[in-house]
Amino acid sequence: MQKFKKIRQKGSILIYEIVIIFIFASVTLGLLASAVAQIRVIRSTVYREQALQIAEAGINYYQWHLAHFSSDYQDGTGQAGPYVHNYTDPDTGQVIGQYSLAITPPAVGSTITTIQSTGWTNANPNTKRTITTRYGIPSLAKFAFLSNDIIWIGPDESVQGTMQSNNGIRFDGTGNAPIMSAKQTYTCSSGQGSPCPTLENGVWGSAPQAVRNFWQFPVPQVDFSTLTSNLAGMKSSAQSAGIYLPPSNSQGYSLVFNADGTVTVYKVSSRTSNPTGWDVNGVAHNEFTDYKNRALQFTKAIPANGIIYVEDNTWVEGTIKGKVMVAAALLPYNAATAPTIYIPNNLVYAAKDGTNVLGLLAQKDVVVTYHAPTTLEVDAAMIAQNGSTQFFYYPGNVKTSITVFGAIMTFGQWTWTWVDGSNNVTSGYRNTLDTYDSNLIFSPPPSFPLSSSGYQQLSWISN
Repeated sequence: MQKFKKIRQKGSILIYEIVIIFIFASVTLGLLASAVAQIRVIRSTVYREQALQIAEAGINYYQWHLAHFSSDYQDGTGQAGPYVHNYTDPDTGQVIGQYSLAITPPAVGSTITTIQSTGWTNANPNTKRTITTRYGIPSLAKFAFLSNDIIWIGPDESVQGTMQSNNGIRFDGTGNAPIMSAKQTYTCSSGQGSPCPTLENGVWGSAPQAVRNFWQFPVPQVDFSTLTSNLAGMKSSAQSAGIYLPPSNSQGYSLVFNADGTVTVYKVSSRTSNPTGWDVNGVAHNEFTDYKNRALQFTKAIPANGIIYVEDNTWVEGTIKGKVMVAAALLPYNAATAPTIYIPNNLVYAAKDGTNVLGLLAQKDVVVTYHAPTTLEVDAAMIAQNGSTQFFYYPGNVKTSITVFGAIMTFGQWTWTWVDGSNNVTSGYRNTLDTYDSNLIFSPPPSFPLSSSGYQQLSWISN
């Protein structure tokens, strides 16, 4: 009996040992499975991170490519993508993965290129990461107003956007962005009113303190030669796929833009009379600025490349639907024959949403005409390449208001308004409002001059 008890006790101990071993094995296996799972998670995380870094290498590569070949969107192959590259570990010199590039070139009237790079490792090619970035070259329409000459903003004038002059600025009005001069000090001219001529800061005037906080001087000068678009290239583009108008052998051409995305072209045969006017340089103008008789030539859709090149004086008006650049130029440049762009009527966008944009590039002046409406709106990015953007001085011809939505770049002085020594308006528009169209930075008119700063990254997203 005693012996049986001992056997039972030994059997019980054995069962306990088996249970303990089972529990230990279960816990150990669970820990081992958890450790294996953790290793898999870590390995997967490593593969994902490596794939992301490889994709980023693809983005960096094509950013470099665009910096050297700014208009090549086919990776130097001349073929449609995607473009697959090996990725070499810089430490080991071994190829450890690949990236695939898909490049979306800019749309007409845009400078924005989209780069999509997908990366993966050779060790785990099924784990892929994708980065999509957008790069754009800012246009020179990053300024609401840019001048190579002096500027005077009167108390009834407002500038919404960045302003810069390579000369001095008198600013008595309102503004909401940097107001910059390349001058530390300068001697203001009588054209900027009393108390000139006298020594003033690069930016000065009677603007409220809130506006003065935007004043900056001196700042680096803008080289106006960069505003010279490739007119020969624009002419060639207009002849091949745009609208090209040769010298009219008459008074010039009238362009009327229509809300359905077309443009109607007339040849101008005579002009409406007006009195003598004087420009910002004090030069008398006896020519008439408004068309009178004109003959219909055709109505066409705005061309796909958006280029209208006119080798004569050009009148522009109507409603813009689409993206278009009107260049009035005659090569080679001759001051006596360089064309002017005239604005005789309202020139507005079908919608101010970035889908519609107009560039006006005059080899000489951009002029609002004598008979233009007393309340006028101009939606455009305007360039007076060798002259001025202006309303001539006609004594007593005082109008109510002009609103500009876009940008103004003028080599010479600019004015819509003429005042006497007591700041009374004697000619032009009594009230002016210039509002910057921010869409112009990266979606300027076709063939609009671009900044020399090169591509800038606008967005970065990954999966």
